[in-house]
Amino acid sequence: MRIAVSGPPGSGKTTVSALVAKALGHELVLVGQVFRRMAEERDIGLDVLGSLAEEDETIDKELDRRTIAIAESKKDVVLEGRLTAALLRKYDIPTFTVYIDAPEEIRAARIAKREGKDPAAVLEEMRTRERSERKRYKAIYGIDPSDCLAYDLWLDSRTMPPEELADIIIKEARRRHDEDAHQSEEGI
Repeated sequence: MRIAVSGPPGSGKTTVSALVAKALGHELVLVGQVFRRMAEERDIGLDVLGSLAEEDETIDKELDRRTIAIAESKKDVVLEGRLTAALLRKYDIPTFTVYIDAPEEIRAARIAKREGKDPAAVLEEMRTRERSERKRYKAIYGIDPSDCLAYDLWLDSRTMPPEELADIIIKEARRRHDEDAHQSEEGI
């Protein structure tokens, strides 16, 4: 069972993805780590690579190639990344897709707490990063990663603890997996 979890920074997608992967005994692939590896390979910072990606779409295309190769090579995996679910859907890779969201002020406060930063500064950084990513995703793919039609399940993390979100994802993914298996047996 392949599951892709997407959402904006601070939504809780990484925490929830880790819980889902652990509960299912699946490998967890963090696409942000793949992007970080790409920055390290170029010996530059993440922010620099993000800025370069705005001007050079081959950077995002390389990240996509790596993500798609990982997804295609694994059947029991949880992939986490802002564009991952929409990307795998676009390339018709069978995946249960999930989007986790929360209001930006809540997301900024979570990031600020985690990183020991000022929430107002984090909010501005987050908005800048999200504008950059939206611009790139629209220009390169014509995809809006926050378009709810690209996902099988949409969750709001503002009031639900990560464990509850993970339980919902697991139950729904299993239900869909069982339905698909049943339809395949019937030749539908």
